[in-house]
Amino acid sequence: MNFWGFKISETRSINYDANERGMAERMEQEAPSSKLCIGCGGCTAGCTAGALTEFNIRRLQMLAKRGEEREARERLGRCMLCGKCLLVCPRGVETRKMILSMMNYIKNNPK
Repeated sequence: MNFWGFKISETRSINYDANERGMAERMEQEAPSSKLCIGCGGCTAGCTAGALTEFNIRRLQMLAKRGEEREARERLGRCMLCGKCLLVCPRGVETRKMILSMMNYIKNNPK
């Protein structure tokens, strides 16, 4: 639709029941601090991979929690595991452990 020169896009709905939640469950089990994330973006701002590529750790975590594994799998390999995200997180989320748990999930559950 077009109102006063602005295009209104269709809403994007997510069916959490239909999405696979295995990656998120593994992440929450192996890195329980991932539940503390408030989405401030500090990890993304300090990320070396994010500065060099289109990697965004906050978005990656959100994709995993939503159960959108296909897209999360595509982005996960861009992480350099440098650990800078750990240094800036105000909530103490073990982001590196979180990434490693997602990588282990992919290794054990290839699609």
